[in-house]
Amino acid sequence: MQLLTHAPSDRHTLWEDVHGIVIGAALVALSIQFLRSADLLTGQIAGLALVLSYGGNWPFGVVFFLLNLPFYALAYTQLGPRFTFKSFLAVTLMSALAETMPLVITIDVKHPAAAAILFGICSGIGVLSLFRHGATLGGVGIVALWLQDRSGYKAGNTQLIFDLCVYLLALLLFPIDIVLWSLLGSVILNLIITINHRRDRYVARS
Repeated sequence: MQLLTHAPSDRHTLWEDVHGIVIGAALVALSIQFLRSADLLTGQIAGLALVLSYGGNWPFGVVFFLLNLPFYALAYTQLGPRFTFKSFLAVTLMSALAETMPLVITIDVKHPAAAAILFGICSGIGVLSLFRHGATLGGVGIVALWLQDRSGYKAGNTQLIFDLCVYLLALLLFPIDIVLWSLLGSVILNLIITINHRRDRYVARS
């Protein structure tokens, strides 16, 4: 019996894309609340945004949005205008949700391990939803998808390598236990992407 798979040429409908991007952005925004509850970090451009927001007392959503802007040139030229537009919408939506969620929900996690694990699961599923609908949250995600589409090197592995570099720098600024718990969350996130987002099923180019 032949197994059914999603061919790279498959297209989602507009409603399916809206549905997937909204859910993905919401899950990632929720995952940020788990990090904040335990003062943990994340990797990629979001990690840099969190470091700057902690150090400069700036809004995370604003910093995250601005840091992503330079990566749109790569997205537009290599992955197409459709992908770029959907990623821009996803970044904007996630940034807005990350800033407004604390106004309506309060998360109080008793141990950083729980915060890290819940962050990894929520953000991993959220990013996976975005990837499968031709979008990402900008930054390293754009580079990771571009490399996977060109060479087959898994996007989750690219992101994890970058994250390791971010956490090495974070050791200069944060206690080692905070950095290690944060690393756990990023490992879970990127394992979800590595295992579930395959080049033979999903490609980013529009």
